[in-house]
Amino acid sequence: MKKYLILPTLLLLVAPLLAASPPEGFTALFNGSDLAGWHGNDPHKTNKSQDRTQAIAGQQAEFLKHWSVADGVLINNGKGPFATTDQDYGDFELMLEYKTVAKADSGIYLRGNPQVQIWDTTEAGGKWRFGAKTGSGGLWNNGRGAAGKDPLVHADRAFGEWNQVHVRMVGSRVWVSLNDQLVVDGAVMRNYWSRGKTPIQKTGPIHLQTHGGAIHWRNIFIREIKAQEANELLSQLDDDGFESIFNGKDFTGWAGSLAQYNIVDDSVISLKGGNIFTERTYSDFVFKLEFKLPAGGNNGLAIRYPGKGNPAYVGMCELQVLDDTAAKYSDLDARQYHGSVYGKAAAARGYLRPVGEWNYQVVRVQGSTIEVQLNGTTIVDADLSKITEFKSPKFNSEIPDTGHLGFAGHGKGVAFRNLSIRELD
Repeated sequence: MKKYLILPTLLLLVAPLLAASPPEGFTALFNGSDLAGWHGNDPHKTNKSQDRTQAIAGQQAEFLKHWSVADGVLINNGKGPFATTDQDYGDFELMLEYKTVAKADSGIYLRGNPQVQIWDTTEAGGKWRFGAKTGSGGLWNNGRGAAGKDPLVHADRAFGEWNQVHVRMVGSRVWVSLNDQLVVDGAVMRNYWSRGKTPIQKTGPIHLQTHGGAIHWRNIFIREIKAQEANELLSQLDDDGFESIFNGKDFTGWAGSLAQYNIVDDSVISLKGGNIFTERTYSDFVFKLEFKLPAGGNNGLAIRYPGKGNPAYVGMCELQVLDDTAAKYSDLDARQYHGSVYGKAAAARGYLRPVGEWNYQVVRVQGSTIEVQLNGTTIVDADLSKITEFKSPKFNSEIPDTGHLGFAGHGKGVAFRNLSIRELD
């Protein structure tokens, strides 16, 4: 389903690249006349320095030496630090054109992370052993065999011709269209700098890499993607086989402390503490939902819950739903912040949307494993059967095969909507 939902939009938006002004909704990253809005930064050098500010400052003379502007084109001679946007970006669409030469090897860094690959894809270029034969546009640093590393099709144009690139990035998910052809389809971009230990950062700059061959760039446009649109795009991924478990009008199919929750505008909203849960039980499943936190909001997802007791200590677990930014939560155990398997496994932090905005979350439960994706980024991937150290002796190490799915209320104002589930074989 996702190709039909996303690819037509990519094709429609690539066409205006030939225009001198940005397409509707986009802004120009490069003004066509000078280097305003850009500075030099080779992150492979900067990230090794103890003083980032000083390291970047020391690269500016080289940047101006090797980068220039002529006839509305940004030109690099193949040397020097990377052209880097002064501004950082989170979720966005990026459109640009590039033209390079034989044996060149370059790329586009997204949020400061390598990279959408650009290179000489001919055998004479000498990089077939590294995968150049498959073409440009792939997420080359994803690692061998990972989705997105190799482009879906070879779409490069001949040397001397301009190539059109369209990138959409939401969370850690990336789509790339090269010359009107989809080459990366919603693949997760790995964090090169941590080698899989942490997900890619939430925001960062765009780098235009220099790597041994002259390259020209032009018509560089960007559009920031807001929360609602990002949630809609993410909801289209792997959308088959889900069924709604909340009708938006009443609590049909639900049990528990229903009087402690309200329904407003198709959303379930907590009034105070209390647990509610589905009448049905589930074993292995994928659960998709949106939630919105008030300042200091606190709730939880009850997983394989037996229907009574504290979800954090009985059943499989409670997944925390929390405003991590609240001052009153600043000194919590790492296993208590949003998305964490409460008291058992800590989630990566920093991926919540601002208080008052809707977040999109996917929870996959299979056997003893739990994966949590928040706004397009995996923040938890844990096998509970391998966890032996808990925050408290109250926590249950047993993992039931089945149970109810619900919410564990700890206060007022947390809202949930668009609840759907797909059971796994």
